[in-house]
Amino acid sequence: MQSSAQFVPSVAETDSLRVGVVGLGFAGTTHLDAFTALPGATVVALAGQEPARLAELGSTRNVPNLYADWQDLVARDDIDVVSIGVPNDLHHPIAVAALNAGKHVFCEKPLAVSGLLAAEMVEAARRNDRVLEVAYNHRRRADVQYLRRYLDDRPLGAVYHTRASWLRRSGIPGMGSWFTSKAAAGGGPLIDLGSHVLDIALYLLDEPRVKSVSAIAHNELGRAGRGGGHHQVSGGASGVAFDVEDFTSALLRFEDGSSMHLEASWASYSKANEDIEVELLGAEGGARLHVDNYATSGTVTLYQDVAGAPSIVRPTITVPSGHHQAVIAEFIAAITSGNYEKHYGEFALHRSRVVDAIYRSAHEGREVEVA
Repeated sequence: MQSSAQFVPSVAETDSLRVGVVGLGFAGTTHLDAFTALPGATVVALAGQEPARLAELGSTRNVPNLYADWQDLVARDDIDVVSIGVPNDLHHPIAVAALNAGKHVFCEKPLAVSGLLAAEMVEAARRNDRVLEVAYNHRRRADVQYLRRYLDDRPLGAVYHTRASWLRRSGIPGMGSWFTSKAAAGGGPLIDLGSHVLDIALYLLDEPRVKSVSAIAHNELGRAGRGGGHHQVSGGASGVAFDVEDFTSALLRFEDGSSMHLEASWASYSKANEDIEVELLGAEGGARLHVDNYATSGTVTLYQDVAGAPSIVRPTITVPSGHHQAVIAEFIAAITSGNYEKHYGEFALHRSRVVDAIYRSAHEGREVEVA
């Protein structure tokens, strides 16, 4: 479907990046609303295959050009940015087509369903000198940003071990949808939730390189049809086989000799809610981020010895909403800077390769080197 409105003003006339959004679900709508709310960008096109939802979003968000097929949106020569909020297996074809067409790309995480496809996306960004940004929005939380600033002076000394986890009691998203299909999603909670806490930890640790991983994975609850909770996906196809994990645990070894324990679950018979945690153990102190059931305060704890006695400090930090807007604002700033060399998505590629290695290790039952 295409609307009758075709005129799109030039960048010079609007002083705005012209954006096309692909996707009508949670991710696509979140991208759409964030671009709409921010200065420096105007959403001029939207694509998706649910006609009623497409018409609704086009009307309520005042998007003039609507398409059923993403190819028609990407083909427009008057679009500067393509924002991708669709199932994981579509990230690669849409991004590569958009980058080859000279457009900047904002992509929902993960970058792709495999490290190999993610590498092709990064190469396309580099070859075409376009920005490729990935929606690792949780690192933009105020508490994570506080910890990043706190760590700048190395108060913990050498961090030798990190614990990172995102654990749900009952929250398999879209049971029977693309989320539970290995081909469409690339995996289960590790690629969905674990990649977020992996990103937070690597960001706080100043991007160490993961050398090898040893992992296990289980899908006891999901394959039995339990653990669906309230996390549902609009437009999910019922009857898709549950062939992803519902729990993953991995030990990561870094090139500098330090380590990380990473866990992710969609469902487990454990606590009542869900929580996100990253804990850093250093030679001279420790720090813990613990977000219980999406808490917005009381999430950071600092551990040190003061005058020979253990000290526990809980700084007062309030976490406002708007993490998606923050990452998209940085994306817009990178484009308007005109210097794209450090914005080809390499950091997200490393995360995709780590996720690849974890899945391979769990499948083969041995430690695996990270590509």
